[in-house]
Amino acid sequence: MGLGMIEAARFTPPTFAEGLKNWSSGDGVAGDHRYDLSSDASLVTGDSDFGVCLELRKSIEVQKLRSFTQTPILKETYLRIRCRVKVVSGHFPGVRIAGWAGAASGAHIAQVTQIGPSVVPTDYSQLLNVSAIIDPGLRDGVDMVWALIPIMAISGLT
Repeated sequence: MGLGMIEAARFTPPTFAEGLKNWSSGDGVAGDHRYDLSSDASLVTGDSDFGVCLELRKSIEVQKLRSFTQTPILKETYLRIRCRVKVVSGHFPGVRIAGWAGAASGAHIAQVTQIGPSVVPTDYSQLLNVSAIIDPGLRDGVDMVWALIPIMAISGLT
């Protein structure tokens, strides 16, 4: 199946350059706070590693970053969520992929695993790759088993 090549665009969230209004400090559902209205977030335009990127000041124990984009969960496919982060000052937080599982009704499905493994940077400006895989079945490499109930994901970092 060539799904990854053919339909990759619909799985990609908006870039930060498109505006922080597309990014939530909550779960990424309608009504959540947006980062364009937050004093903890700013758009950086000339980062040497990322170009245009989001800079977050961690001000609470669990800082969330979610796109408002709803990504479909398709049968017989897995969804790998990846991002790159770096710490430029302060403490070294654990960073992990997190998701919000949604049912066809739009309701949250809380009983599935919604966080991936945590990665902790060891140096400032270290580029850290963070990833997790959502899949309907428990297989090697799957971090979040979502069975066949969820039909969409809202994903990001925690």
